[in-house]
Amino acid sequence: MPLRMCCVCREMHPKQELIRIVTQKDGSIFPDATGKAPGRGLYVCRRESCIETCCRKRVLNKVLHTVVSEEVYESIQRASQQT
Repeated sequence: MPLRMCCVCREMHPKQELIRIVTQKDGSIFPDATGKAPGRGLYVCRRESCIETCCRKRVLNKVLHTVVSEEVYESIQRASQQT
């Protein structure tokens, strides 16, 4: 089972336990429910503390070196609540 690192807590987890966020060449950023969307992927734990920290501290802005919209952070929160 492949392991990936959460960009918030920096812990390794099985890929299926994480939320994948994709950034594409056209600048779009979104949570990838399928795990197969093309583009650069990064991962966030489904733990409430990691989701909260990601949104509160705007971690994606730092990791992706760009300004990530509030809608993206809201969609990550929704994706974490779906499972």
